[in-house]
Amino acid sequence: MAGRNAVVEALHADVPVTTMYVAAQTERDDRLKEALRIASARGLTVLQVPRSQIDQATGETAHQGVALKVPPYAYAHPDDLVSLATEDGQSPLLVALDSITDPRNLGAVVRSAAAFGVHGVVVPERRAAGMTASAWKTSAGSASRVPVARATNLTRQLKAYQSGGLSVVGLDAAADTGIEDLETAVATAPLVLVIGSEGKGLSRLVRDTCDALVRIPMRSGTESLNAAVAAGVALYEIARRRSQQP
Repeated sequence: MAGRNAVVEALHADVPVTTMYVAAQTERDDRLKEALRIASARGLTVLQVPRSQIDQATGETAHQGVALKVPPYAYAHPDDLVSLATEDGQSPLLVALDSITDPRNLGAVVRSAAAFGVHGVVVPERRAAGMTASAWKTSAGSASRVPVARATNLTRQLKAYQSGGLSVVGLDAAADTGIEDLETAVATAPLVLVIGSEGKGLSRLVRDTCDALVRIPMRSGTESLNAAVAAGVALYEIARRRSQQP
């Protein structure tokens, strides 16, 4: 992650940075001073290095003389997400993302997941967004509270959840049932909410695996919602149902 604005935003969002690099003889404007202040408060290592070293590390993007080193994300195991919920005596609520390729969408979903009591987010191992620095930043720090797991095969993992007693509900714009009509027994029981990409929606195999499909009611003329927005709307409704239970 490089560039003064990006670095400051990442530090404010508690992205798990290990090292901050500053090019030698770089002018210290207000943004760089702010980045250095936050780095010092967090006890981060700050190294002054030749500009060529940052050029090489960032692919010569417009780094403005400052960059951050972010370690690889430590993914959870998909099965552990259920265990975390049951150990706390709660009914598991998970989100699975199907074909979401923009890490900013993933980060935004994680942020909504934290807001509405989700115990974990599952993403496919291939052809899907991962927890990059961009996803961390978009999550606004929520990625430190909501674990993200990678599934080798999403369809197989959903079936494993079903075998473990979880219902799998997919968001589908063409579904006959609206999210507000989802049975309360389903919304409050162990549940996996599956969200597809904005353009293609759920893949065929994932759609066929779902126990139920629901849509978000919208005014005519609106084709679809961004995946992260759809996740927030649906999770709000599920959280509302759960909060009404004794």
